[in-house]
Amino acid sequence: MFVSSRPVGTLFFSAVLLISTAVQAVDWPGFRGPKGDGTSDDAKIPTEWSEKTNVKWKLDLPGAGFSSPIVVGKHVLVSCYSGSARGEEKLKRHLLCIDRQTGKTIWTKVVPGAASEAGESSFARHGKASHTPVSDGERIYAVFGNSGVFAWDMKGNQLWQKTIGEENAARFGSAASPILYKNMLIVTAGSESETMYAFDKLTGKEVWKTEAASLSRTYSTPTIVKNDKGEDELLISVPYEVWGINPTSGKLRWYAETEIDTASCPSLLTHKGVAYAIGGRSGGRAAIRIGGTGDVTKSNVVWSTRGGSYVPSGVLHKGKMYWVNDSGVASCVDSETGKEVNRKRIGGRFYASSVLIGDKIYVVSRFDGTYVFSATPDFKQLAHNKLGDDSDFSASPAVSDGQLFIRSDKALYCIQAQ
Repeated sequence: MFVSSRPVGTLFFSAVLLISTAVQAVDWPGFRGPKGDGTSDDAKIPTEWSEKTNVKWKLDLPGAGFSSPIVVGKHVLVSCYSGSARGEEKLKRHLLCIDRQTGKTIWTKVVPGAASEAGESSFARHGKASHTPVSDGERIYAVFGNSGVFAWDMKGNQLWQKTIGEENAARFGSAASPILYKNMLIVTAGSESETMYAFDKLTGKEVWKTEAASLSRTYSTPTIVKNDKGEDELLISVPYEVWGINPTSGKLRWYAETEIDTASCPSLLTHKGVAYAIGGRSGGRAAIRIGGTGDVTKSNVVWSTRGGSYVPSGVLHKGKMYWVNDSGVASCVDSETGKEVNRKRIGGRFYASSVLIGDKIYVVSRFDGTYVFSATPDFKQLAHNKLGDDSDFSASPAVSDGQLFIRSDKALYCIQAQ
């Protein structure tokens, strides 16, 4: 265990989602789906919708949030928050379980905010309900900031709760989503304690933890892949580096330097033994061969250059990386060389990550609807769909069995061909 003010390969972290057999093939059980890469082959998702067409139902939510909905069997789960730690109304976090066919709420759990929560501000609100819950098909896990991490069964019975710190160390709040790996729930408590925790998913018992000051500057939900030795690697993007971690112990195996500065938000993408990272306020991107020991910058970095996405994650498709950044600029990059193939201004503002459904890219803007593009370098626009909701759409959508779930600060929508 060690602490570093500049990420220098240290410990960690999260893992994308290895799901148990209880999770069905059509489920979307955590952030960016079953593979953590924002992809789906669901051919039944409509390309166009509006307030009057292809909206199966709409559910008003009890509060705001940037967390994504997840889908587990017949249920949709979504978190949100109400009130403010420093306002007249006390902060509360909510977890809703919803019938995916009717849009009716089955149960709701409310967790009081901790007295130590950071107050409302243009940045701190992102951490009030930004972690996407995760499920193994039998249990649901949610991180609620300084109030801790919680586990419930599918009927809403609380199984356990653990505190993860109250430091408020991150300027932009707390956001990295929890993930499941084998028998563990892995939680990135960057703002709460600059610590990565692994808990036994059944009991909540701490399995390992690792501390690093640099964790307060990453909001990225990591991924797990196998290296060329057949070993599981826990990969995470942090400012200036990508780390490869042993997920059973939290020990660092290797790290490589990148040009992702200030803060790291997008999730890594992986393909054929290579990890692709984008992020940073100024924007950087890199491709790194997975595996090795210690500093592998010289040996494993395939390419590294400027230009990336600050908050939204991208997708990989047929040798190309695609993303739309915060300020509405769409980019296509050759994954083999890192060279930009095309850039196109879309306009608007974006926090939600892109979703690749078949050969189409769906991107939800914050205030101007959802764009659908062909997954080709020209970003041919196929549709621009608006729902008449003037609130903030900053959550990434969920895809499951012909249904697309989109949430705003006010409502959750089920999009389905009618």
